[in-house]
Amino acid sequence: MSIVETSWQHEYITTNGIRLHYVTQGEGPLMLMLHGFPEFWYSWRKQIPEFAKYFKVVALDLRGYNDSDKPVEQSAYVMDEFIKDIAGVIKGLGYEKCVLVGHDWGGAIAWNVAYTYPEMIERLIVLNIPHPAKFAEGLRTPQQLLRSAYFFFFQLPILPELFIQSDDYQAIETIFKGLAVDKSAFSSSDINAYKDAAAKRGALTAMLNYYRNIFQQKLLNQYWGVLEVPTLMIWGENDSALGKELTYGTEAYASDFQIKYIPNCSHWVQQEQPELVNQYIREFLEL
Repeated sequence: MSIVETSWQHEYITTNGIRLHYVTQGEGPLMLMLHGFPEFWYSWRKQIPEFAKYFKVVALDLRGYNDSDKPVEQSAYVMDEFIKDIAGVIKGLGYEKCVLVGHDWGGAIAWNVAYTYPEMIERLIVLNIPHPAKFAEGLRTPQQLLRSAYFFFFQLPILPELFIQSDDYQAIETIFKGLAVDKSAFSSSDINAYKDAAAKRGALTAMLNYYRNIFQQKLLNQYWGVLEVPTLMIWGENDSALGKELTYGTEAYASDFQIKYIPNCSHWVQQEQPELVNQYIREFLEL
Protein backbone atom coordinates (compact mmCIF):
# COMPACT_ATOMS: atom_id res chain seq x y z
CA MET A 1 0.00 0.00 0.00
CA SER A 2 1.17 3.49 -0.78
CA ILE A 3 0.42 4.84 2.68
CA VAL A 4 1.53 3.00 5.81
CA GLU A 5 0.80 4.54 9.19
CA THR A 6 2.43 2.72 12.08
CA SER A 7 -0.05 4.37 14.44
CA TRP A 8 -3.04 2.79 12.66
CA GLN A 9 -4.43 -0.15 14.62
CA HIS A 10 -6.35 -3.03 13.06
CA GLU A 11 -9.17 -4.22 15.28
CA TYR A 12 -12.33 -6.33 15.15
CA ILE A 13 -15.74 -5.80 16.70
CA THR A 14 -18.73 -8.12 16.87
CA THR A 15 -22.03 -6.46 16.03
CA ASN A 16 -25.41 -7.76 14.88
CA GLY A 17 -24.07 -11.33 14.89
CA ILE A 18 -21.06 -10.72 12.63
CA ARG A 19 -17.45 -9.65 13.08
CA LEU A 20 -16.33 -6.46 11.37
CA HIS A 21 -12.76 -5.33 10.81
CA TYR A 22 -11.74 -1.70 11.20
CA VAL A 23 -8.71 0.55 11.27
CA THR A 24 -8.47 3.13 14.02
CA GLN A 25 -6.28 6.04 15.03
CA GLY A 26 -6.63 8.82 17.58
CA GLU A 27 -8.57 9.37 20.79
CA GLY A 28 -11.59 11.42 21.76
CA PRO A 29 -15.12 11.62 20.31
CA LEU A 30 -15.95 8.99 17.69
CA MET A 31 -15.74 9.66 13.95
CA LEU A 32 -17.00 6.61 12.06
CA MET A 33 -16.19 6.25 8.35
CA LEU A 34 -18.13 4.03 5.93
CA HIS A 35 -16.69 3.23 2.49
CA GLY A 36 -18.40 2.45 -0.80
CA PHE A 37 -18.14 -0.05 -3.68
CA PRO A 38 -15.70 -1.57 -4.59
CA GLU A 39 -13.58 -0.21 -1.75
CA PHE A 40 -12.80 -0.98 1.89
CA TRP A 41 -11.43 1.02 4.84
CA TYR A 42 -8.45 2.04 2.68
CA SER A 43 -10.50 4.62 0.77
CA TRP A 44 -10.22 6.84 3.88
CA ARG A 45 -6.40 6.61 4.05
CA LYS A 46 -6.06 10.37 3.38
CA GLN A 47 -8.62 11.32 6.04
CA ILE A 48 -7.73 9.01 8.93
CA PRO A 49 -4.52 10.77 10.06
CA GLU A 50 -6.01 14.23 9.54
CA PHE A 51 -9.02 13.67 11.79
CA ALA A 52 -7.20 11.46 14.31
CA LYS A 53 -5.89 14.79 15.66
CA TYR A 54 -9.38 15.47 17.01
CA PHE A 55 -11.26 12.15 17.14
CA LYS A 56 -11.04 8.45 17.62
CA VAL A 57 -11.34 7.70 13.91
CA VAL A 58 -12.74 4.29 13.02
CA ALA A 59 -12.76 3.29 9.33
CA LEU A 60 -14.83 0.13 8.92
CA ASP A 61 -14.79 -2.66 6.42
CA LEU A 62 -18.53 -3.04 5.78
CA ARG A 63 -19.99 -6.52 6.02
CA GLY A 64 -18.89 -8.61 3.05
CA TYR A 65 -15.78 -6.53 2.40
CA ASN A 66 -12.07 -7.19 2.88
CA ASP A 67 -11.46 -8.59 6.38
CA SER A 68 -15.02 -8.36 7.71
CA ASP A 69 -17.34 -11.37 7.86
CA LYS A 70 -19.01 -12.33 4.58
CA PRO A 71 -22.37 -14.03 5.20
CA VAL A 72 -23.15 -16.33 2.29
CA GLU A 73 -26.89 -15.64 2.17
CA GLN A 74 -27.86 -12.93 -0.29
CA SER A 75 -30.57 -11.87 2.18
CA ALA A 76 -27.85 -10.75 4.62
CA TYR A 77 -27.11 -7.69 2.45
CA VAL A 78 -30.11 -5.46 3.09
CA MET A 79 -30.35 -2.00 4.60
CA ASP A 80 -32.01 -3.16 7.83
CA GLU A 81 -28.93 -5.29 8.56
CA PHE A 82 -26.48 -2.54 7.60
CA ILE A 83 -28.23 -0.12 9.98
CA LYS A 84 -28.02 -2.63 12.83
CA ASP A 85 -24.33 -3.18 12.07
CA ILE A 86 -23.52 0.50 12.41
CA ALA A 87 -25.65 1.14 15.50
CA GLY A 88 -23.97 -1.87 17.11
CA VAL A 89 -20.50 -0.58 16.25
CA ILE A 90 -21.17 2.82 17.85
CA LYS A 91 -22.48 1.22 21.04
CA GLY A 92 -19.89 -1.56 21.01
CA LEU A 93 -17.07 0.97 20.91
CA GLY A 94 -18.53 2.54 24.04
CA TYR A 95 -20.09 5.64 22.51
CA GLU A 96 -23.59 7.07 22.53
CA LYS A 97 -23.10 9.11 19.35
CA CYS A 98 -20.60 9.86 16.60
CA VAL A 99 -19.77 11.99 13.62
CA LEU A 100 -20.80 9.68 10.79
CA VAL A 101 -19.02 9.95 7.42
CA GLY A 102 -20.03 7.92 4.38
CA HIS A 103 -19.21 7.71 0.69
CA ASP A 104 -21.19 5.89 -2.02
CA TRP A 105 -22.82 2.80 -0.41
CA GLY A 106 -21.38 3.89 2.93
CA GLY A 107 -23.14 7.21 2.43
CA ALA A 108 -26.44 5.48 1.65
CA ILE A 109 -26.08 3.53 4.88
CA ALA A 110 -25.17 6.72 6.73
CA TRP A 111 -28.35 8.49 5.53
CA ASN A 112 -30.42 5.55 6.75
CA VAL A 113 -28.67 5.31 10.13
CA ALA A 114 -29.22 9.05 10.67
CA TYR A 115 -32.94 8.68 9.96
CA THR A 116 -33.28 5.58 12.14
CA TYR A 117 -31.11 6.72 15.07
CA PRO A 118 -30.82 10.53 14.83
CA GLU A 119 -29.92 10.71 18.51
CA MET A 120 -26.75 8.70 17.77
CA ILE A 121 -25.48 11.03 15.05
CA GLU A 122 -23.82 14.28 16.11
CA ARG A 123 -23.09 15.35 12.54
CA LEU A 124 -23.63 13.60 9.20
CA ILE A 125 -21.16 13.93 6.32
CA VAL A 126 -21.98 12.28 2.98
CA LEU A 127 -19.76 12.25 -0.11
CA ASN A 128 -21.06 11.68 -3.64
CA ILE A 129 -24.22 9.93 -2.59
CA PRO A 130 -27.59 11.66 -2.90
CA HIS A 131 -30.37 11.66 -0.36
CA PRO A 132 -32.37 8.43 -0.89
CA ALA A 133 -35.47 10.35 -1.99
CA LYS A 134 -33.47 12.29 -4.60
CA PHE A 135 -31.86 9.08 -5.86
CA ALA A 136 -35.30 7.47 -6.22
CA GLU A 137 -36.40 10.50 -8.25
CA GLY A 138 -33.28 10.22 -10.37
CA LEU A 139 -33.94 6.59 -11.24
CA ARG A 140 -37.14 7.73 -12.93
CA THR A 141 -35.13 9.78 -15.46
CA PRO A 142 -33.45 8.39 -18.60
CA GLN A 143 -30.17 10.13 -17.77
CA GLN A 144 -29.72 8.53 -14.36
CA LEU A 145 -31.05 5.16 -15.52
CA LEU A 146 -28.29 5.17 -18.14
CA ARG A 147 -25.66 6.10 -15.56
CA SER A 148 -26.96 3.33 -13.28
CA ALA A 149 -27.09 0.66 -16.00
CA TYR A 150 -24.49 -1.37 -14.10
CA PHE A 151 -27.12 -1.88 -11.35
CA PHE A 152 -29.01 -4.08 -13.80
CA PHE A 153 -25.93 -5.98 -14.95
CA PHE A 154 -25.12 -6.73 -11.30
CA GLN A 155 -28.53 -8.43 -10.91
CA LEU A 156 -27.30 -11.34 -13.02
CA PRO A 157 -25.92 -14.43 -11.28
CA ILE A 158 -22.22 -15.35 -11.66
CA LEU A 159 -21.55 -13.27 -14.79
CA PRO A 160 -20.64 -10.04 -12.94
CA GLU A 161 -18.21 -11.99 -10.74
CA LEU A 162 -16.56 -13.54 -13.79
CA PHE A 163 -16.34 -10.18 -15.52
CA ILE A 164 -14.71 -8.43 -12.56
CA GLN A 165 -12.30 -11.33 -11.90
CA SER A 166 -11.13 -11.55 -15.51
CA ASP A 167 -7.67 -10.40 -16.54
CA ASP A 168 -6.40 -10.08 -12.95
CA TYR A 169 -9.37 -8.01 -11.80
CA GLN A 170 -8.80 -5.43 -14.53
CA ALA A 171 -12.35 -4.13 -13.98
CA ILE A 172 -11.31 -2.87 -10.52
CA GLU A 173 -8.61 -0.70 -12.06
CA THR A 174 -11.05 0.51 -14.73
CA ILE A 175 -13.63 1.45 -12.09
CA PHE A 176 -11.13 3.68 -10.29
CA LYS A 177 -8.84 5.06 -12.98
CA GLY A 178 -11.50 5.01 -15.69
CA LEU A 179 -13.81 7.28 -13.68
CA ALA A 180 -11.12 9.48 -12.10
CA VAL A 181 -10.35 12.91 -13.49
CA ASP A 182 -6.90 12.87 -11.89
CA LYS A 183 -5.65 9.36 -12.69
CA SER A 184 -2.54 9.95 -10.58
CA ALA A 185 -4.72 9.86 -7.45
CA PHE A 186 -4.49 6.06 -7.68
CA SER A 187 -1.04 4.50 -7.62
CA SER A 188 -0.44 0.92 -8.74
CA SER A 189 -0.18 -0.08 -5.09
CA ASP A 190 -3.56 1.56 -4.39
CA ILE A 191 -5.14 -0.39 -7.24
CA ASN A 192 -3.52 -3.62 -6.06
CA ALA A 193 -4.89 -3.04 -2.56
CA TYR A 194 -8.42 -2.81 -3.97
CA LYS A 195 -7.86 -5.85 -6.19
CA ASP A 196 -6.55 -7.89 -3.25
CA ALA A 197 -9.56 -6.96 -1.10
CA ALA A 198 -12.01 -7.93 -3.85
CA ALA A 199 -10.17 -11.21 -4.41
CA LYS A 200 -10.70 -12.48 -0.85
CA ARG A 201 -12.88 -15.57 -0.66
CA GLY A 202 -16.54 -14.62 -0.79
CA ALA A 203 -15.93 -10.87 -1.01
CA LEU A 204 -16.88 -10.25 -4.62
CA THR A 205 -20.28 -11.93 -4.38
CA ALA A 206 -20.93 -10.20 -1.06
CA MET A 207 -20.10 -6.80 -2.58
CA LEU A 208 -22.42 -7.44 -5.52
CA ASN A 209 -25.21 -8.64 -3.23
CA TYR A 210 -25.64 -5.05 -2.02
CA TYR A 211 -26.90 -4.30 -5.55
CA ARG A 212 -28.79 -7.56 -6.01
CA ASN A 213 -31.10 -6.66 -3.14
CA ILE A 214 -31.63 -2.99 -3.96
CA PHE A 215 -34.84 -3.42 -5.96
CA GLN A 216 -36.37 -5.86 -3.46
CA GLN A 217 -36.32 -3.26 -0.68
CA LYS A 218 -38.70 -0.39 -0.04
CA LEU A 219 -35.85 2.13 0.12
CA LEU A 220 -36.67 3.71 -3.21
CA ASN A 221 -40.37 4.16 -2.41
CA GLN A 222 -40.53 4.96 1.29
CA TYR A 223 -41.48 8.29 2.80
CA TRP A 224 -38.57 10.46 3.93
CA GLY A 225 -39.15 13.22 6.46
CA VAL A 226 -36.90 16.13 7.35
CA LEU A 227 -33.67 15.06 9.04
CA GLU A 228 -32.76 17.18 12.06
CA VAL A 229 -29.09 16.10 12.12
CA PRO A 230 -26.67 18.79 10.83
CA THR A 231 -25.57 17.49 7.43
CA LEU A 232 -22.73 18.24 5.03
CA MET A 233 -22.72 16.92 1.47
CA ILE A 234 -19.48 17.01 -0.54
CA TRP A 235 -19.83 16.35 -4.27
CA GLY A 236 -17.23 15.81 -6.98
CA GLU A 237 -18.92 17.41 -9.98
CA ASN A 238 -17.54 15.02 -12.61
CA ASP A 239 -19.25 11.93 -11.17
CA SER A 240 -20.16 9.77 -14.17
CA ALA A 241 -22.21 7.36 -12.04
CA LEU A 242 -24.34 9.89 -10.15
CA GLY A 243 -25.45 13.13 -11.79
CA LYS A 244 -24.97 16.45 -10.02
CA GLU A 245 -28.69 17.15 -10.45
CA LEU A 246 -29.35 14.49 -7.78
CA THR A 247 -28.10 17.01 -5.21
CA TYR A 248 -30.61 19.72 -6.13
CA GLY A 249 -33.34 20.16 -3.54
CA THR A 250 -31.66 18.12 -0.83
CA GLU A 251 -32.21 20.98 1.62
CA ALA A 252 -35.90 20.00 1.68
CA TYR A 253 -34.90 16.81 3.50
CA ALA A 254 -32.40 18.23 6.01
CA SER A 255 -33.12 21.16 8.29
CA ASP A 256 -29.44 22.09 8.70
CA PHE A 257 -27.79 21.36 5.37
CA GLN A 258 -24.63 22.49 3.60
CA ILE A 259 -23.23 21.38 0.26
CA LYS A 260 -19.75 21.82 -1.19
CA TYR A 261 -19.15 21.11 -4.87
CA ILE A 262 -15.66 20.21 -6.06
CA PRO A 263 -15.05 20.84 -9.78
CA ASN A 264 -12.79 18.67 -11.94
CA CYS A 265 -13.27 15.77 -9.56
CA SER A 266 -14.88 12.37 -10.00
CA HIS A 267 -16.97 10.07 -7.82
CA TRP A 268 -13.82 9.20 -5.84
CA VAL A 269 -13.85 12.60 -4.20
CA GLN A 270 -12.02 11.97 -0.91
CA GLN A 271 -9.19 10.17 -2.71
CA GLU A 272 -8.90 12.53 -5.66
CA GLN A 273 -9.20 15.84 -3.78
CA PRO A 274 -8.30 14.93 -0.18
CA GLU A 275 -7.05 18.37 0.84
CA LEU A 276 -10.29 20.09 -0.16
CA VAL A 277 -12.44 17.34 1.33
CA ASN A 278 -10.53 17.54 4.61
CA GLN A 279 -10.79 21.33 4.61
CA TYR A 280 -14.57 21.27 4.08
CA ILE A 281 -15.02 18.69 6.83
CA ARG A 282 -12.88 20.69 9.23
CA GLU A 283 -14.90 23.83 8.50
CA PHE A 284 -18.20 22.00 8.97
CA LEU A 285 -17.03 20.58 12.30
CA GLU A 286 -15.54 23.96 13.29
CA LEU A 287 -12.12 22.43 13.98
